[in-house]
Amino acid sequence: MTQQIELFYDFRSPYSYLAFTQLRQMDVVITLRPMKILKVMEKVGNVPTTITCAAKGRYARVDVGRWAQRYGVPLNPSDMRANDGDACSRAVLSAEGPEDAAAITLALYRAIWSEGKTLANAADVVAAIADAGIDTEPIAARIDRSEMAAQLDANTDEAAERGVFGSPTVFVGEAMFFGNDRLEFVREELARLEEAA
Repeated sequence: MTQQIELFYDFRSPYSYLAFTQLRQMDVVITLRPMKILKVMEKVGNVPTTITCAAKGRYARVDVGRWAQRYGVPLNPSDMRANDGDACSRAVLSAEGPEDAAAITLALYRAIWSEGKTLANAADVVAAIADAGIDTEPIAARIDRSEMAAQLDANTDEAAERGVFGSPTVFVGEAMFFGNDRLEFVREELARLEEAA
């Protein structure tokens, strides 16, 4: 039986991009849970230190490059602050099903973190999805609806309630793992659960 995980993530997080590229290669069903990471951090008392601390920000840029090289993932980022991460998340929530949501997530991550594209608004987001060969008609019709914004807020609230403090966060059942550098622990937990079944 294929196992399931949940991924809480924000498109402005390069480590979430890196984690997603690796999680896609696992034999698991990924329930995608886009969230507003800065709002989660505010709710739980965390501080975005890679933004507020220049030295850590410089280090993180180098570190992300190291991880991209290790994973064999192209890295050509746009300006994180110029992207509308909420519109990206609403596009995922507008998808017609889990497979479409995964394809949209990959397309938007590639646009922002591999292709250097700035997705400053919903129109840019829809265009990036179209560039990836995905039918955008249902996305364009739903991306700005209040229901999509409400679902994003609900994901954000749930993330904070479940103890999320950063992006990416993976849940295997109730076990929580933060960061792309904890994926081996994710694999170990999946193996443990499979052995116990």
